[in-house]
This record gives sequence, structure tokens and C-alpha cells, in this order.
Amino acid sequence: MKAMLHGTVLAFGLILPLGVQNLFLLCQGAFQPKFWRVLPGVVTAAVCDTFLIVLAVAGVTKLVAASVMAATLLSAAGCLLLVYLGWKTWCSGGEAAAGMKALSPLKQVGLAAGVSLGNPHAILDTIGVIGVASLQYAGEEKIVFSLACIAVSWLWFFSLAAAGRIFGSRFMARGRMLNKLAALCIWGAAVYLGARAI
Repeated sequence: MKAMLHGTVLAFGLILPLGVQNLFLLCQGAFQPKFWRVLPGVVTAAVCDTFLIVLAVAGVTKLVAASVMAATLLSAAGCLLLVYLGWKTWCSGGEAAAGMKALSPLKQVGLAAGVSLGNPHAILDTIGVIGVASLQYAGEEKIVFSLACIAVSWLWFFSLAAAGRIFGSRFMARGRMLNKLAALCIWGAAVYLGARAI
């Protein structure tokens, strides 16, 4: 239960800021004539996030398996990264969505993969934060933690597309408020991660 809650809160705090990936899916949800037409972008983004999370949890765990010092240093680095990401998120007003339009399924897949795998923040979030946070768990708990993070990604991306479909531009205008909430979640995760590292 603890691992599931930790994974859920951490992943939600990291995925909430209205960045390029989120705006892309929100806009496609708003501009596509039918909801099912945005599914190629949603599924691609979710699969990319799943790949990054699994890679981070498995890779970071192997990297520090034999070194307590490495685990402590990575935890401290992850904590500092969270503080920095929280500050950037707090100060961000949300990027403009001008110029977005309904895209074909193939273009959605390409763009969704690009903004997911080519996004430095997504890589830092998964490897530097989720991968490091997973170090405190082993066996079934690690699996539960990872699955909670993955579930949040899938649910969030489907919800974004649905919100874009229902609310359109009115939802995007709330970007600053969403970023403030996300920053508080990120800072809370930093405090928790820092406390575990001490």
C-alpha cells in the first residue's frame, strides 16, 4: 500500500505540469472531431512513458545494487532535481498552444514519441526521480511502485485528451493554476525523498 501510494503521488506530481507533452495531447483532444481519433497520440505517449519508467527502475537499481554510497548520492541528486523542477514549474505560466491543429494518426504517433522520448524533463523525471525513488523498495514492492507510476501515466494521458475534448481552450487557460499545484506535489516528493536519504 505504501509503495503504491508513493508511486501514485510521485508520478502525479511529475506528470501534472502543463509541458509540451501534456499540451500536445490536450490540444489534440480539443481539435480532433472524435475522441477515438486522438488515441494514437495518447497510446504512444503512454507506451513511451512506460518504457522510460521500466528502464529507469531496472537500470538505476542495477547501477547502485552494490553501493550504498551511490544510492545515497543518487537520492540526494534526485531530491535537488525535484526542488529545481518544482521551482521551474511554480514559475511557469504554461506554454502557448497556438498553431496546434488536428493531426493524422501517423503524425500524432511521431510527435507524441518525439515529445516523450526527446524531452529532457521526461528523462530526468523517470531516471533521476522515479528510478532513484524505487531504490527503497525491493521485490513485490518495487513492482507495485513501478505499476503505480505507469498507471498514473496511462490514466493521465487519457484524461488529458478527454478534458481537451470536453473543455477545450477553457481548460488550457488554467495552466498556471495546474502548475502551482504540481510544484507543491513535486516539493512534497522532494521532502519525502530527502528524508529517506538521511
